[in-house]
Amino acid sequence: MNDETAEQPKGKKKAKDRDSWIERGVMIRAGFYIFGTHIVAGWVMLLFYLGQHK
Repeated sequence: MNDETAEQPKGKKKAKDRDSWIERGVMIRAGFYIFGTHIVAGWVMLLFYLGQHK
């Protein structure tokens, strides 16, 4: 056994891995929300532009 595994209990290591997956999921979800919001806003702006120039 190396010193690194001896210092961390198995339960704590699993909790740390779980937290990193949760954090990664939140970042991916936030990215999709931001991207989606910009797509919808761009579509609405395009509709207003086309409506003004008809």
